[in-house]
Amino acid sequence: MTLDGDIWWEGMTEDEPQRLTSWLKTDWHPDHGVPAAHPNSRFTVPASQCPVIDPEWENPKGVPISAIIFGGRRSETIPLVYQARDWSHGVFVGATMASETTAAAVGKRGVLRNDPMAMRPFCGYNMGDYFGHWLTFKERIGEDKLPKIFHVNWFRKDKSGRFMWPGFGDNLRVLDWILKRCEAKDLTYAETSPIGIIPKFGALDVSGLNLSESIMNQLSAINRQEWKAECGRSREFFQNFGDRMPPQMTAELNQLEANLDSTQ
Repeated sequence: MTLDGDIWWEGMTEDEPQRLTSWLKTDWHPDHGVPAAHPNSRFTVPASQCPVIDPEWENPKGVPISAIIFGGRRSETIPLVYQARDWSHGVFVGATMASETTAAAVGKRGVLRNDPMAMRPFCGYNMGDYFGHWLTFKERIGEDKLPKIFHVNWFRKDKSGRFMWPGFGDNLRVLDWILKRCEAKDLTYAETSPIGIIPKFGALDVSGLNLSESIMNQLSAINRQEWKAECGRSREFFQNFGDRMPPQMTAELNQLEANLDSTQ
């Protein structure tokens, strides 16, 4: 809190105030060398306060789903957004999700931790069986009726350690692309890549954001060596499940490695 009683959002201004009251209620100066805010601070409000929330959002009968969006907190490797090629690939994308730990998790921050489908703390049975359950939807419902699956990463950083994507309300720009992809019957607004379907350059509406071409290229960049290391991590993680891991997941991992090799 500033001396005049206002709230300062750490990291969101060019210049730091020269004096604050920290989250510990202590006097704070920039030269203290420690953050002023709690490392797990958030700005949150009840969803019911959203003025454009869908009136069906709490319908107990459920609602149609057009897209499933997975997301991990990654400072490198993972692009801003990409789309799975099909349902099986989408389940694989969810199964191989990983995030860098934050202050919300026990242990050190910044450590890469597998968190399949963001369900690791909540899944009450073997996750190999859980992946298999997801895979059955294709046979039960049909590929053409299933939601499209996407992965987002708002947290990619540049070489100086700063977030490249503004995040917050501007994430709607990515959601706009996702909605367009749900309606498209071909590669409109998109192109193929070794890891899946990514936006064509210029397909994301970034008007008014002052993001350079270089930054946009970095946000979508796919580093083959980093992704091969990612494959190695995923293969090691899959070994935890033994014969409970569906063979489709291993096949998708093999395909990803082959795709990465074919781009050389």
